[in-house]
Amino acid sequence: MTDQNPFEAMMKMGQDWAKSMNVDADAFTPKGFENLWPTMPKETMEMFFGKGINPDGLDAKTRLLLTLAALTVLGGQAEAQIRLTVRHLVEAGATKQEIAEAIAQMGMFGGIPAMNKAMELANDVLEKDETE
Repeated sequence: MTDQNPFEAMMKMGQDWAKSMNVDADAFTPKGFENLWPTMPKETMEMFFGKGINPDGLDAKTRLLLTLAALTVLGGQAEAQIRLTVRHLVEAGATKQEIAEAIAQMGMFGGIPAMNKAMELANDVLEKDETE
């Protein structure tokens, strides 16, 4: 019988297995992970998130603005998701002003640091979009 904690043994076994599958796993960083998902065309978003499902409901841009607001409240936990949502918002026709207002409104609910972080992430995406 060993003195090793069974949970620690299980975690070590899983980590060893992951390293055997990808020797660079220690160097993995989630920054830029959202680039693995392409931006959907506006028409596709509208079909799946907007009026395609519910003709009398919210359009895709409004749903994405609500999503951005919710992600903002989470603070720094959802960096990749915020970047991806901002990309989709631009495709759905949202203006920089609309994106900024959705984020700024959440300062009262998620706090100023969460709002600032989301604004920084959104600006990174919007600036990158302008240079391409």
